[in-house]
Amino acid sequence: MTYAVDKSDAQWRTELTPQQYAVLREAGTERAWTGELLDESRAGLYTCAACGAELFKSGTKFDSHCGWPSFYESIRPEAVELIEDRSHGMVRTEVRCATCGSHLGHVFPDGFGTPTGDRYCMNSISLNFTPEPS
Repeated sequence: MTYAVDKSDAQWRTELTPQQYAVLREAGTERAWTGELLDESRAGLYTCAACGAELFKSGTKFDSHCGWPSFYESIRPEAVELIEDRSHGMVRTEVRCATCGSHLGHVFPDGFGTPTGDRYCMNSISLNFTPEPS
């Protein structure tokens, strides 16, 4: 797929921290319960840490008790790209930023009690948060 933001590996390595690069560009995962945005509860907007694309609104964030920030839907369906992931001996759905192709996390159909039934389980390090002005 061709992305609106298309940078070389060398460019990504200079722009991202080593931890961000491992998650965003190499589909790594941060350890559960360690992400800075896990307990974020203010109103605001979540964007891609790599390119700044708008991804999630705070009103769709919920506590799924999984150890990563969870949302029940993206800001727009076209904001994210969903890809079948057969790594680690299981079938999951990977979530990538549709603007730059960066790995964000996975989506699972177990968001019980949410309007969509989905749980977008995102890595905090893949996201930036901008609170709404008070």
